[in-house]
Amino acid sequence: MPGGHDWAWRRRARSVGDVTRRAAAFLYVFAGWTLFVWVVFIRNMAKDHTHSTGFKVVHITLAVISLGFAAGCVAVVRRTRRAAVPAEAENVTASR
Repeated sequence: MPGGHDWAWRRRARSVGDVTRRAAAFLYVFAGWTLFVWVVFIRNMAKDHTHSTGFKVVHITLAVISLGFAAGCVAVVRRTRRAAVPAEAENVTASR
């Protein structure tokens, strides 16, 4: 762009490409498993009164962080897969 900056290249440079269906499925399973493990652990810990408050605080903090990573993983996969769908539709339409 003459006389100005083309900042779009920065967005393109950070992109690592599309997520395959297989990779997306793996990441969804990872996120689901993470959710399952931490929900069961926290539920069991809530019933068990033998652990100290510090133990509970540390593990709840770890659970929140892990669940945040899992949610972020799902969000990135969904955003990437949704962005790939219009591009695939354009390629099919253009080839007709």
